[in-house]
Amino acid sequence: MSVKQRILLMEDEEHLLEAIKLNLEMEGFFVRAVTDGKKALKVYKEEKFNLIILDVMVPEIDGFQVAETIRLENSEVPIMFLTAKNTSEDRITGLKKGADDYLTKPFNLEELILRVNNLIKRSMKGDDLKEINSYKIGDKTIYFNSFELKNDDGTVTALTKKETMLLKLLIERKDEAVSREQILETVWNYDVYPSTRTIDNFILTFRKYFEPDQKNPIYFHSIRGVGYKFTDGHS
Repeated sequence: MSVKQRILLMEDEEHLLEAIKLNLEMEGFFVRAVTDGKKALKVYKEEKFNLIILDVMVPEIDGFQVAETIRLENSEVPIMFLTAKNTSEDRITGLKKGADDYLTKPFNLEELILRVNNLIKRSMKGDDLKEINSYKIGDKTIYFNSFELKNDDGTVTALTKKETMLLKLLIERKDEAVSREQILETVWNYDVYPSTRTIDNFILTFRKYFEPDQKNPIYFHSIRGVGYKFTDGHS
């Protein structure tokens, strides 16, 4: 890494804070470590970060509130929660507050490093893709701003907003398995809870649109027990 990626780490257990900081620094990251929510927000306002890691239960202002405050002005920076709270309600609360990832204690440092690298890589890839307005799959081009699918022969299919959002999410995360939880958070924004069948139906529709052979998809794949993956068919 020519420029060090910067991480803001908030954790009130001193030994854990030091262990995480040391391991991240050994990976080549610059780490700014704080032990409470007030300090985290102060440092966040003064410096620029590529990733924010927040323990939930800390003094002054808890991790959920810190995330909420950051998200009011920055929807792009990846946020990861570290917490001993591991119920699905807690996970949903964390994701609602704008988290990109959620790791429960006790955790394996190697797994933390892996997730950190993935989040930073994804956010850097996101910078390149943020302005993505169209994308070609086979003989069809998706226009994200106008919710249209144009065929090379000139025919146009109207896409729904949800179809367009899901296509954009899968394309931005090309070659990565995207979990149902992430789809739920990004596309449905927790307004409603679609069943797995609902998301499956979207994937079936995409196969109808794009796949030369729907039974042997080359673009839109279901990953059993995880979610879905888009590949461009040429890689």
